[in-house]
Amino acid sequence: NRSGVTVNEQEAVRVALRVLEEEGIADGELGLAFVDGEEARALKLEHLGIDETPDVLSFPIDGREELPAGVPRQLGDVVVCPEVVGEDWREPLVHGLLHLLGYDHGEEMQAREEAFRA
Repeated sequence: NRSGVTVNEQEAVRVALRVLEEEGIADGELGLAFVDGEEARALKLEHLGIDETPDVLSFPIDGREELPAGVPRQLGDVVVCPEVVGEDWREPLVHGLLHLLGYDHGEEMQAREEAFRA
């Protein structure tokens, strides 16, 4: 947590584990960072060429791709900016995780996000 905002990190881990489990991901490595607005903005500018402060960014690596035996799954990184979302960081975290797993904006992703709100 580099955001300067208190975040329940154990709750963030629980949210991430629930999403991954319900999406059928049994193993893999995941990077999760909470950052301040300046860092989030710099990341979005560097990687997407957009100069604005995001609520969440996803940097997928392997996602659900078939991997050779013995190769560890690298899901990627999710970066959440509590400065933008405040205490409501759970929904952006779910959104970012779903992007790592290959979901794009649309009805299917929206339905998955709704399922995790329950």
